[in-house]
Amino acid sequence: MKLKLRLTLMSFLQYAIWGSWLISLGAYLGGGLHFSGFQIGSFFATMGIASLFMPAIMGIIADRWIPAQKVLGICHILAAAFLIAAAPQTQYGTLYPLVLLSVMFYMPTIALSNSVAYNALSLNGYDTVKAFPPIRVWGTVGFICAMILVDLLGFATTSYQFYLSAGLGLILGIYSFTLPNCEVNKNVEKKSLVDSLGLRAFTLFKERKMAVFFIFAMLLGMSLQITNAYANDYLTNYFGKISEYQGTFGVKHANILISLSQISETLCILLIPFFLSRFGIKKVMLISMFAWVLRFGLLGLGNPGSGVWMLILSMIVYGVAFDFFNISGSLFVENETDAKIRSSAQGVFMIMTNGFGAFIGSYIAGLVVDATGWPDAWFVFSAYSLVVAIVFAFVFKYKHNPKNSSTVSKAAQ
Repeated sequence: MKLKLRLTLMSFLQYAIWGSWLISLGAYLGGGLHFSGFQIGSFFATMGIASLFMPAIMGIIADRWIPAQKVLGICHILAAAFLIAAAPQTQYGTLYPLVLLSVMFYMPTIALSNSVAYNALSLNGYDTVKAFPPIRVWGTVGFICAMILVDLLGFATTSYQFYLSAGLGLILGIYSFTLPNCEVNKNVEKKSLVDSLGLRAFTLFKERKMAVFFIFAMLLGMSLQITNAYANDYLTNYFGKISEYQGTFGVKHANILISLSQISETLCILLIPFFLSRFGIKKVMLISMFAWVLRFGLLGLGNPGSGVWMLILSMIVYGVAFDFFNISGSLFVENETDAKIRSSAQGVFMIMTNGFGAFIGSYIAGLVVDATGWPDAWFVFSAYSLVVAIVFAFVFKYKHNPKNSSTVSKAAQ
């Protein structure tokens, strides 16, 4: 099998594993197990917990002791094993820790799979900047295909989604051991734990501009897991109890409807170079923030009947909301940090958004859902995003250099 095809298969499976449960889990927890909004939020906070330290730890292991493709395989097998153990559980006290353990081993595989791909392409003489994006896009295709498959098989409101994800995880876990070898550097210079985990980049908080940026990254990161956690539960279980909407496509096939968000995310990446060169980093970030306002607001205003167009528009807007900040934010860090700590600074950006932001946001969102109910919770989330956007516009000072936008293709990866 040709190298690019092998890496494409790896990328497809990598994200199909995640797509098998990430979007549908909320519907199962809320409708099948009748968990509270706070409890549902806690499951999505696990990704924030895992993102804080597990990728760094597994990265160190892959760099120094065990080849990355083997660490990738081990992590996937362990993550799958915990999902299999989690599937029969119906009580919060037993289900939550098993899902947490599974997520802790899955999250590092995102970076590890990228490392394996970069290493294999470089060793075979490929230009990674050109060769990697077409491989990575198949990951998004895998995510979408898994969402649709879960929907069509009727797994979205059952624990069978765990078994499907675990099955794919075991396949990729075994397959990873056949991928090109990534050499370890046993003679690597010994570093302190602070340097190994990239924590020295947190000294950037001494600079006002960087501190403001990272704080807003966390505030916006609080929105990232909200629709993953609650959109399916909202469409399937809230509208599913209203006779007017029970037979509608949005209720019966919520996962397929929500998959439009992932399709939009893929397509919106293509728009970023134009928007960055035309408007600059700060304005693109603001566009993302106002897109979150629309994302949540349209979910609250729409319905699976006559208002389905607002739900569809909300899915389309998601691509702008998600991509524009992540990529423009990554580009800002790339341009504003010293080369010696640039990689660590990117890690801080991810920790603030996908770590602290997602962790805090998931728990607070759960409290909001329990306190206000649907659809009012969406309006609270929308109002929060609006406040963040307005404050950001006045507090964050940055003049964009159009020449720097040429590096966006690299940042988008």
